[in-house]
Amino acid sequence: MTDKAHERHLNMLETALGPDLMALLNDDKVTDILLNPDGIVVAERLLERKSITPIRIDPMAAENIIKLVASLKDEVANSISPIVASELPFHGSRFQGVLPPVVDNPTFAIRKRASIVFSLDDYVASGALSLTLKKQLEAAVINRKNIMVAGGTGSGKTTFMNALLNALKDTHDRVVAIEDLPELQINVSDLVTLNTTPTVSMGMLVKMTLRMRPDRIMIGEVRDGAALDLLKAWNTGHPGGICTIHANSAEATLYRLEDLLQEVVVNVPRSLISQAVDLVVFLQRDKAGKHQIKTVSEVVVRKEGQFILKDLR
Repeated sequence: MTDKAHERHLNMLETALGPDLMALLNDDKVTDILLNPDGIVVAERLLERKSITPIRIDPMAAENIIKLVASLKDEVANSISPIVASELPFHGSRFQGVLPPVVDNPTFAIRKRASIVFSLDDYVASGALSLTLKKQLEAAVINRKNIMVAGGTGSGKTTFMNALLNALKDTHDRVVAIEDLPELQINVSDLVTLNTTPTVSMGMLVKMTLRMRPDRIMIGEVRDGAALDLLKAWNTGHPGGICTIHANSAEATLYRLEDLLQEVVVNVPRSLISQAVDLVVFLQRDKAGKHQIKTVSEVVVRKEGQFILKDLR
């Protein structure tokens, strides 16, 4: 696509999205924009619960948006290829669109890259984190502890990881970050950010990273066998890493790691998990939909087939 054609497609996409959706995209506090098949648009803001907006989008307009997003990648979206996964040109937002017959009517989800970085002090001010835990977490980051930030979808893992990363701003460590899409905000002078592609996996990037002389290795989210390479790296001269992972509790986080390791090895090196992971921060939404830091746990030792965790207070 030529530059002029690309610019024309961008203008068409902006017009198709309309002023209301563009306002949400340009709102620094908005993190997610969700179109349901019934035309209702739901938005979520930082540290707040999701809310239904007054915006309504009819199926033809939604289909047009999805097809325009696909065309920016020189792809076609139709009933034969009904799924579109891409990055929007606006703020690097992640776009996932689906057309019939997979759904009754076109639907999409937009996950925005955070433009506001919360600090641990912000979590203390909101009541989500105690001052004692805040100091312990800051000390853990500075003292090069390996931290897993766990929780379900939309629990605020990446936002909290960015708050932890903010504690690195005064260090001189060389940081290498690996992500599927750029969401991490790392304010250090010596930084390399690597992104996966359809042909370059996270596991490949982790292995390559070891040859780039990192002091710390950060991963936006580990969800496959790349966990083995990450744990090996953390445990062999590259401590001080932070990573997010999907799990239902602090304890389940360690067993989730076991599951990921089983994707690449028959006999899981369980001792590697307890040696490499120092802290698990578990986040969860409360009944009101707000993000809550449920537990901060220290991995003490693995005993008789059980991971032993010590809650910090």
